[in-house]
Amino acid sequence: MYKALSALLFVAFLLTGCSGMRVVDSQVNSFAPATVAAGSRYRFDRLPSQQSNPAAQEQLEAMAEAALTKVGLVRDDQGASLSVQVSVTERAEQSAMDHPALGWNLGWRVGNGGVWMGRGPLFPGLDVRTSYWREVGLVLRQRSTQAVVFESRASHDGPWADSEAVLPAMLDAALQGFPTPPTGLRRVNIEIAR
Repeated sequence: MYKALSALLFVAFLLTGCSGMRVVDSQVNSFAPATVAAGSRYRFDRLPSQQSNPAAQEQLEAMAEAALTKVGLVRDDQGASLSVQVSVTERAEQSAMDHPALGWNLGWRVGNGGVWMGRGPLFPGLDVRTSYWREVGLVLRQRSTQAVVFESRASHDGPWADSEAVLPAMLDAALQGFPTPPTGLRRVNIEIAR
Protein backbone atom coordinates (compact mmCIF):
# COMPACT_ATOMS: atom_id res chain seq x y z
CA MET A 1 0.00 0.00 0.00
CA TYR A 2 2.81 2.43 0.86
CA LYS A 3 4.53 1.65 -2.44
CA ALA A 4 1.35 2.45 -4.37
CA LEU A 5 0.89 5.72 -2.46
CA SER A 6 4.53 6.68 -3.03
CA ALA A 7 4.21 5.95 -6.74
CA LEU A 8 1.02 8.02 -6.94
CA LEU A 9 2.67 10.97 -5.17
CA PHE A 10 5.68 10.73 -7.47
CA VAL A 11 3.46 10.83 -10.58
CA ALA A 12 1.51 13.78 -9.15
CA PHE A 13 4.79 15.60 -8.49
CA LEU A 14 5.93 15.04 -12.09
CA LEU A 15 2.64 16.27 -13.52
CA THR A 16 2.58 19.45 -11.42
CA GLY A 17 6.21 20.15 -12.24
CA CYS A 18 5.43 20.13 -15.95
CA SER A 19 2.42 22.42 -15.79
CA GLY A 20 3.45 24.92 -13.12
CA MET A 21 4.75 28.42 -13.17
CA ARG A 22 8.19 29.82 -13.98
CA VAL A 23 9.86 32.82 -12.42
CA VAL A 24 11.28 35.69 -14.46
CA ASP A 25 13.85 37.20 -12.10
CA SER A 26 14.87 40.67 -13.25
CA GLN A 27 17.51 43.04 -11.98
CA VAL A 28 15.73 46.41 -11.80
CA ASN A 29 17.06 49.92 -11.34
CA SER A 30 14.52 52.77 -11.24
CA PHE A 31 14.69 56.54 -10.80
CA ALA A 32 11.73 58.81 -10.01
CA PRO A 33 12.86 62.44 -9.89
CA ALA A 34 9.24 63.68 -9.93
CA THR A 35 5.85 62.34 -8.90
CA VAL A 36 3.53 61.01 -11.60
CA ALA A 37 -0.15 61.19 -10.68
CA ALA A 38 -2.38 58.15 -11.11
CA GLY A 39 -4.56 58.57 -14.18
CA SER A 40 -1.92 60.59 -16.04
CA ARG A 41 -2.23 60.36 -19.80
CA TYR A 42 0.66 59.41 -22.06
CA ARG A 43 1.62 58.69 -25.62
CA PHE A 44 4.55 56.72 -27.04
CA ASP A 45 7.46 58.50 -28.69
CA ARG A 46 9.98 56.67 -30.82
CA LEU A 47 13.65 57.21 -31.44
CA PRO A 48 14.78 57.23 -35.09
CA SER A 49 16.33 53.78 -34.65
CA GLN A 50 12.97 52.41 -33.46
CA GLN A 51 11.18 53.62 -36.58
CA SER A 52 13.06 51.22 -38.86
CA ASN A 53 11.03 48.22 -37.62
CA PRO A 54 7.57 49.57 -36.80
CA ALA A 55 5.91 46.15 -36.37
CA ALA A 56 8.36 45.08 -33.65
CA GLN A 57 8.09 48.45 -31.91
CA GLU A 58 4.28 48.32 -32.00
CA GLN A 59 4.38 44.87 -30.38
CA LEU A 60 6.73 46.15 -27.65
CA GLU A 61 4.53 49.22 -27.09
CA ALA A 62 1.44 46.98 -26.75
CA MET A 63 3.24 45.05 -24.00
CA ALA A 64 4.28 48.31 -22.33
CA GLU A 65 0.73 49.67 -22.58
CA ALA A 66 -0.58 46.65 -20.63
CA ALA A 67 2.08 47.19 -17.92
CA LEU A 68 1.43 50.97 -17.75
CA THR A 69 -2.32 50.35 -17.43
CA LYS A 70 -1.66 48.15 -14.38
CA VAL A 71 0.01 51.10 -12.61
CA GLY A 72 -2.82 53.50 -13.40
CA LEU A 73 -1.62 55.37 -16.50
CA VAL A 74 -3.92 55.95 -19.48
CA ARG A 75 -2.88 55.99 -23.12
CA ASP A 76 -4.19 59.08 -24.90
CA ASP A 77 -2.27 59.96 -28.06
CA GLN A 78 -4.07 63.32 -28.46
CA GLY A 79 -4.32 64.64 -24.88
CA ALA A 80 -1.15 63.20 -23.33
CA SER A 81 0.82 65.12 -20.73
CA LEU A 82 3.58 62.45 -20.69
CA SER A 83 5.68 60.87 -23.40
CA VAL A 84 6.94 57.31 -22.98
CA GLN A 85 9.91 55.74 -24.70
CA VAL A 86 10.16 51.97 -24.37
CA SER A 87 13.14 49.96 -25.61
CA VAL A 88 14.40 46.40 -25.59
CA THR A 89 17.78 44.82 -26.19
CA GLU A 90 17.96 41.06 -26.71
CA ARG A 91 20.69 38.60 -27.48
CA ALA A 92 21.13 34.83 -27.46
CA GLU A 93 24.39 33.34 -26.23
CA GLN A 94 25.48 29.75 -26.54
CA SER A 95 27.77 28.21 -23.97
CA ALA A 96 29.03 24.74 -23.32
CA MET A 97 27.65 23.00 -20.25
CA ASP A 98 29.77 21.25 -17.66
CA HIS A 99 30.17 17.52 -17.88
CA PRO A 100 30.53 16.07 -14.37
CA ALA A 101 32.83 13.26 -15.45
CA LEU A 102 35.25 15.51 -17.30
CA GLY A 103 35.57 18.48 -14.95
CA TRP A 104 35.62 22.10 -15.98
CA ASN A 105 37.93 24.99 -16.67
CA LEU A 106 37.65 28.77 -16.79
CA GLY A 107 37.17 30.60 -20.06
CA TRP A 108 36.30 34.02 -21.44
CA ARG A 109 34.97 35.69 -24.55
CA VAL A 110 34.51 39.22 -25.79
CA GLY A 111 31.25 40.18 -27.44
CA ASN A 112 28.36 42.58 -27.49
CA GLY A 113 28.08 44.15 -24.06
CA GLY A 114 31.64 43.65 -22.86
CA VAL A 115 33.74 40.79 -21.56
CA TRP A 116 32.17 37.60 -20.22
CA MET A 117 33.95 35.19 -17.92
CA GLY A 118 32.62 31.83 -16.90
CA ARG A 119 33.30 28.17 -16.74
CA GLY A 120 33.15 25.77 -19.62
CA PRO A 121 33.85 22.14 -20.38
CA LEU A 122 37.33 20.72 -20.55
CA PHE A 123 36.45 19.27 -23.97
CA PRO A 124 34.48 21.73 -26.16
CA GLY A 125 31.57 20.63 -28.28
CA LEU A 126 29.96 18.27 -25.77
CA ASP A 127 26.76 19.98 -24.63
CA VAL A 128 25.66 23.45 -25.64
CA ARG A 129 22.90 25.51 -24.05
CA THR A 130 21.43 28.79 -25.21
CA SER A 131 20.86 31.61 -22.75
CA TYR A 132 18.72 34.63 -23.60
CA TRP A 133 19.75 38.00 -22.17
CA ARG A 134 17.23 40.83 -22.36
CA GLU A 135 16.94 44.38 -21.08
CA VAL A 136 13.85 46.60 -21.22
CA GLY A 137 13.88 50.33 -20.58
CA LEU A 138 11.14 52.85 -19.87
CA VAL A 139 11.61 56.63 -19.84
CA LEU A 140 8.65 58.90 -18.99
CA ARG A 141 8.93 62.66 -19.68
CA GLN A 142 6.67 65.65 -19.13
CA ARG A 143 5.80 66.69 -22.67
CA SER A 144 5.70 70.40 -21.82
CA THR A 145 9.27 70.56 -20.46
CA GLN A 146 10.83 67.26 -21.67
CA ALA A 147 11.93 66.68 -18.04
CA VAL A 148 12.33 63.01 -17.11
CA VAL A 149 9.85 62.07 -14.38
CA PHE A 150 10.51 58.31 -14.29
CA GLU A 151 13.18 55.99 -15.66
CA SER A 152 13.55 52.26 -15.15
CA ARG A 153 15.53 49.36 -16.58
CA ALA A 154 15.05 45.64 -16.02
CA SER A 155 17.42 42.93 -17.23
CA HIS A 156 17.01 39.16 -17.21
CA ASP A 157 19.16 36.24 -18.31
CA GLY A 158 17.43 32.89 -18.69
CA PRO A 159 16.80 29.79 -20.80
CA TRP A 160 13.49 30.85 -22.38
CA ALA A 161 13.32 31.88 -26.02
CA ASP A 162 9.69 33.12 -25.87
CA SER A 163 10.07 36.89 -25.69
CA GLU A 164 6.29 37.31 -26.00
CA ALA A 165 5.93 35.85 -22.49
CA VAL A 166 9.14 37.08 -20.85
CA LEU A 167 9.11 40.76 -21.93
CA PRO A 168 5.71 41.62 -20.36
CA ALA A 169 6.94 40.20 -17.04
CA MET A 170 10.10 42.30 -17.30
CA LEU A 171 8.05 45.44 -18.02
CA ASP A 172 5.92 44.69 -14.94
CA ALA A 173 9.14 44.32 -12.94
CA ALA A 174 10.48 47.64 -14.27
CA LEU A 175 7.31 49.37 -13.06
CA GLN A 176 7.16 47.69 -9.64
CA GLY A 177 6.66 50.36 -6.97
CA PHE A 178 5.60 53.01 -9.51
CA PRO A 179 5.40 56.00 -9.07
CA THR A 180 7.84 55.92 -6.12
CA PRO A 181 9.96 52.79 -6.54
CA PRO A 182 12.67 51.74 -4.09
CA THR A 183 16.07 53.27 -4.77
CA GLY A 184 19.02 51.20 -5.91
CA LEU A 185 19.42 47.98 -7.81
CA ARG A 186 16.97 45.29 -6.74
CA ARG A 187 15.75 41.88 -7.82
CA VAL A 188 12.10 41.54 -8.81
CA ASN A 189 10.51 38.13 -9.39
CA ILE A 190 7.42 37.83 -11.59
CA GLU A 191 5.71 34.46 -12.07
CA ILE A 192 4.41 33.53 -15.51
CA ALA A 193 2.89 30.34 -16.93
CA ARG A 194 5.14 27.71 -18.47
